[in-house]
Amino acid sequence: MKILWLTWKDRKNPLAGGAELVNEELAKRLVKDGHEVIFLVAGFKGAKTEETIDGYKIIRLGNRWTVYWQAFRYYQKNLRGWADLVIDEMNTIPFFAKFYVKEKNIILSYQLCREIWFYEMFFPLSLIGYLLEPIYLFFLKDRIVLTESESAKIDFQKYGFKKENVFVFPVGLESKPITEQELLGQKKQTSPTILSFGSIRPMKKTMQIIQAFEYAKERIPDLKLIIAGDSNSNYGQKVLEYISKSKYQKDIEYLGRVSQEKKIELMQKCHLICVASLKEGWGLIVTEANSQGTPAVVYNVDGLRDSVKDNITGFICEHNTKKDLADGIIEILKNKNLYEKYRLNAWKDSFNYNYDESYKIFKEIINKNIINL
Repeated sequence: MKILWLTWKDRKNPLAGGAELVNEELAKRLVKDGHEVIFLVAGFKGAKTEETIDGYKIIRLGNRWTVYWQAFRYYQKNLRGWADLVIDEMNTIPFFAKFYVKEKNIILSYQLCREIWFYEMFFPLSLIGYLLEPIYLFFLKDRIVLTESESAKIDFQKYGFKKENVFVFPVGLESKPITEQELLGQKKQTSPTILSFGSIRPMKKTMQIIQAFEYAKERIPDLKLIIAGDSNSNYGQKVLEYISKSKYQKDIEYLGRVSQEKKIELMQKCHLICVASLKEGWGLIVTEANSQGTPAVVYNVDGLRDSVKDNITGFICEHNTKKDLADGIIEILKNKNLYEKYRLNAWKDSFNYNYDESYKIFKEIINKNIINL
């Protein structure tokens, strides 16, 4: 089969995240099964216009804002009628493939944005995006949707999508979980250490993690915080300025963007990972940390309540406040038995997530409901 995949980012894009990793792991397996896959994505500084990776082709067009129009034009000129299936990935904004492609088409969306517009966009674009989302969802509600969590499925149903048309497939992990022997012999940092990992953006609420750390440090004097992620934004600069003025500055380490190898090292060495996002599709970073022997303290929001099993694999805040986040950190780190329970359960749970299983279910959904792959 020939599959055309419309999405605004590929994995090499500096703004890429967990969604792009999932996409290209699935694409790699589609190609291995004998299918052809072409991605139409946005260009970025220094990017090649076209390249083939693991057998799938990436064609980069325009930029973050023009890719939707450029993809339409490129399809009309070069790919009209080529594909057997078109995947319209709605990462904030859909490509509206339903209205111009001849082929069978589906929606892939890891999360809906609605309130995120107010955190990530300037006014009045934030208000426009917030008001437009329910409108374009109305016109797409007859589509079959693939998503990665039950929270996201419920979100789609709120906007009129039929329950039987929204399908959930599990996420996978880029790195294998550590072995039981490695888990039992694992040596964490000398001092209790919290990890905040990912791009430093308003919707990730990194500032609240820092403030929760400051609260918790009053009760755990040797507590430390490590922050890893891109700070190349106005919010990122505010966060760095806040750190420089914190009375606990010497116990906060900012690393910037790090390699995959360093990420794994941090997840193995730190005691907890904290995630305070406004919402997530799943919370892949949580499951990755779990696989390396590190449980999580998270806000009770879409995606994170899916990736953490409360009081089993980690701690979900009752109220999404920095004080609640701090209370969770204190409760876990001051109770060795509770910490070890979370650590073991989180590690065991991570074995449920791998890309072979993810691909198997992804393919089953498409085979049963759309087209035989």
